[in-house]
Amino acid sequence: MAARTAVVAGTASAVSGRVSRHQAEKAAAQETVPGTGASAQAPSGPPASSGLTDEALTNLERLGRLHEQGVLSDEEFAVQKDRILRG
Repeated sequence: MAARTAVVAGTASAVSGRVSRHQAEKAAAQETVPGTGASAQAPSGPPASSGLTDEALTNLERLGRLHEQGVLSDEEFAVQKDRILRG
């Protein structure tokens, strides 16, 4: 059970890391442009994605539940998780 929890926590950490990286990149892009004294303006349009869709997050949650229930082995879980994260 502890190993399953660790794997699910690892998935959550990976997702969190991607979101943090995206936010850092977005913040860097909005920093002041050197020499102009003006802030860079982001183009208008739909908001940027964190790299994971709602569908991917739902699939990761479902995958984690199947793994916790013993339906998927550690190896099957890892393969499917990687497939989802790579899109």
